[in-house]
Formats: sequence, C-alpha cells, structure tokens
Amino acid sequence: MSSITVWFIRCAMIYFLLAIVLGIHMSITGPVYPYMPIHVHFNLLGWMTMMVYGVAYHILPRFSGRPLYSEALSVWQLWLANIGLIGMAIGWWVRTMYGSPIVLFVSAVLESVAVVFFVINMFKTIKAAPAPPAPPAPPKPAGK
Repeated sequence: MSSITVWFIRCAMIYFLLAIVLGIHMSITGPVYPYMPIHVHFNLLGWMTMMVYGVAYHILPRFSGRPLYSEALSVWQLWLANIGLIGMAIGWWVRTMYGSPIVLFVSAVLESVAVVFFVINMFKTIKAAPAPPAPPAPPKPAGK
C-alpha cells in the first residue's frame, strides 16, 4: 500500500476510536451539545470518509490502470482534511461556549477544499483510457 493510503486508514481508525469514546461519554451523560456534532463528524468525516479516501487511493488507480494523478495533491488533501476535522471539533466547542462560528466556518472550508482536492485527483486518475486500436481486418480469401 502507498503511504497516503496507510495514513488515511490510520487516521480513520483514530477518529473511529475518538467517536466511540464520545459515544460512550454521551451514553452516560446524555447527548450534551457540543459533543453530539463532534461525535457525528468524527464518525462521518473521520472514520467513514477517511476510510473511503484511503481505500479509493489504493484501488481506483489499480482499477483504472493508471497511476495516481498527483501524490502531492493527496498529501495536501490529507493535511487539510485532518486540520479541517479537528478544527471543526474545536469549532463546535467554541461556538457553544462563545457563540462564535468563525472557527467552525474556517474549518469547514478547509474540509471542503480537501474534498475538492480528492475529487480532482480521482477524476484525473480514473479518466477513460483511450480505446485500443482496432485489430487489422482479416485477409480476404483468394479468388473471391
């Protein structure tokens, strides 16, 4: 596996554990805001989406028969996705404590840019390969 695949899968596992810990905490204390949206984002953007990114970076280039379009874009995506998600978790807390949505908004924008980077990288990786040349026509039988 490529290092970017491994890093996305590692991050997915960490967010899965964090989501489980928050879920257990909420099962004891009740769905206290801001823990609910943090729990949801760790599950959906952390666990599920990071896993999808990792698996996609592993299988889509192989299925398309093409190398990954841009390793650098995938690294930027990894950083932006993680900074955005952690920032969103902090942003939900800041919004609850102080009423300011700025941290949450900026983090959501970073997360969105990471998604755009992924889509660009995948579209350029999986674009249709040119059709193979047509086989030569069989020779015509002699005398006809």
